Amino acid sequence: MLLKTIRELEQWMKENCFNFDSYSINGNFIYEGFGIDNSGGLFIWYYTERGERDNLKYFVTESEATIYAYNQIKADKWAKAHCIGFTQNKMKSIELGNKLNEMNIAFFQDEIPYNGKHLFSYRTFVFGCDVRKVIGLKQEYPSE
Repeated sequence: MLLKTIRELEQWMKENCFNFDSYSINGNFIYEGFGIDNSGGLFIWYYTERGERDNLKYFVTESEATIYAYNQIKADKWAKAHCIGFTQNKMKSIELGNKLNEMNIAFFQDEIPYNGKHLFSYRTFVFGCDVRKVIGLKQEYPSE
């Protein structure tokens, strides 16, 4: 696929259900992640975290920046990940996984320390446009 503009990249991401939480493409706000900025005609691929921004790569043309960003986003497994469950209740996480299995939807679950190194939260992610199929589950298993 050959995308030439940032707007085309944004549209491609929307059509393929990529997650904009960690990518600022065409100006959307993010707390942390990667983005493209246009500064005086120079295109910048950057990373931001905790209010600190690092400019990683510079491009003379929008097309070069778009192609680079497309390849980076396409290679990032988390770019298509959508968190649909976040709980400290392990049984709720297991139930959600069972329902996703019944629906034949691919998912990934993990546990992370949260509010202390001995307290865990359980996260459930679905990928791509499957997020559209699980809207009801997000309401049934709201994040705590």
